[in-house]
Amino acid sequence: MQTFYEAHKFPVLPFAIVSSGTFDGVHLGHQSILQKVVETARQYNGQSVIVTFFPHPRMFFGQELKLLNTLNERIELIAQTGIDYLLVLKFDEHLANFSAEEFVEKIYIQTTHARKLILGYDHHFGKDRKGNIDFLKGNLYRYPFDLQEIEAKLVEQTTISSTKIRNALLNGDINTATKYLGRYYALSGRVITGDRIGRTIGFPTANLQILENYKLIPAEGIYAVWVTIGARRYGGMLYIGKRPVIGTDAELRIEVNIFEFDENIYHQTISTEFVAFLRTDQPFENLEALQAQLVEDKKNALQILQYSQSAFPFTSKLA
Repeated sequence: MQTFYEAHKFPVLPFAIVSSGTFDGVHLGHQSILQKVVETARQYNGQSVIVTFFPHPRMFFGQELKLLNTLNERIELIAQTGIDYLLVLKFDEHLANFSAEEFVEKIYIQTTHARKLILGYDHHFGKDRKGNIDFLKGNLYRYPFDLQEIEAKLVEQTTISSTKIRNALLNGDINTATKYLGRYYALSGRVITGDRIGRTIGFPTANLQILENYKLIPAEGIYAVWVTIGARRYGGMLYIGKRPVIGTDAELRIEVNIFEFDENIYHQTISTEFVAFLRTDQPFENLEALQAQLVEDKKNALQILQYSQSAFPFTSKLA
């Protein structure tokens, strides 16, 4: 996939099949659109094109929002679907002030030279989100492209959305998030030096520093996870919380105990995938009580991870 960050550098393509959106999460609903773009491009011997935006428009307008993907993760996930060209546009005041008509003219026609436009049923564009499928249908006679609408993707009769996935993760509902994403939720971070308390009770942890402050952190608690370090993959259990067992910590900590692993990985970036929520964070009387609980947590995590290898194979390439 070829990725461009400036509209004026985007090439003129012979037969561009185009879609656009924020695609946060690249969930199953998004994947149905991306797959249709790829399939249609192949059908017409054309080129599949995606236009996306960063930052997220809601973030630009000052709304508090945590995203399911970093920009690099989103790019990688889109690339995995087989898209030929990706245009990442900076969402700034200039772009935000495009009317619906200007957006069509400047982005779909002048920049991507779309021959066919494929959009989700609820897609909006242009200032005040006035552009939508109905707007395009009403003006299609003036445009040099055809239009195809993709209806809502349903999982067990529930419409998939990035908002529902965010809410699931914030409530520790990993099963729902996994089902809607079509893969495990991934969280990457740089390994930094911690207090090394875990080592004293037999459960050393890698302390993760999340580099992008807009990345969504799931609910506090203990999780069974897969951990990817370079090309290697390990089971593990991950903690999110403020460590009440050693006194209230003002800072949220993210620590992962990697099973069957004892190497120095300080300053490396590793990726974790959330397989299951094990339990909520809770205080313990002392480190011995915590250690006893961690033994049970590891037993539960290992059982879950053993099942997940066959029930939900590893598909993420993010690291």
